[in-house]
Amino acid sequence: ASVIWMHGLGADGNDFVSLPPQLGISPDLAVRHVFPHAPVISVTLNMGMRMRAWYDIASLDSRGQDEPGIRRSAGSIEKLIAREVDRGVPSSRIVLAGFSQGAAMALFTGLRYDSPLAGLVVLSGYLPLQELLSVEASVTNRQVPILQAHGCHDDVVPHQLGHDSAELLRAAGYRIDWHEYPMAHEICAEEIRTVGRWLNQVLRK
Repeated sequence: ASVIWMHGLGADGNDFVSLPPQLGISPDLAVRHVFPHAPVISVTLNMGMRMRAWYDIASLDSRGQDEPGIRRSAGSIEKLIAREVDRGVPSSRIVLAGFSQGAAMALFTGLRYDSPLAGLVVLSGYLPLQELLSVEASVTNRQVPILQAHGCHDDVVPHQLGHDSAELLRAAGYRIDWHEYPMAHEICAEEIRTVGRWLNQVLRK
């Protein structure tokens, strides 16, 4: 099996490298963890500073979404999935996971991917371009397990934004496993344990 981890805005793939040993994933599942880097681009919301980002953010409302950037990064993530398949891992044994902007990309890409995936892990993220999901969603991944977790005190990606995304997906018939924690825009130990248990469960099937 493989888990592809997408980092948050301004970070890089090294952000998640220390995470797998903390997850408690059963060794017999033989999981490979992949830590890609987003491209370096100018981010409008951060005064045009150049940093690693999966897409530009012009503003925090829906009108400020960088659709070309989101779709470009989705294409890059699909190539990462294809590389794992070429290595002998079927897509049904591949999980897309991410934090913040990386979580948004895991959700956006996974719901549109044409081959079945094992699951999606969405940490402190949301669903971008949600108004297009009904016409772009892949039938193949209608039943993909989705773990979504968010901090109640998140001042970067508001808790309400994450929760609204989860409710929208649940209303559309997706299987959402929602968790929230008394934290800000971060990852806590309890959340890591939850992710580990969830990965053991979905990869055991």
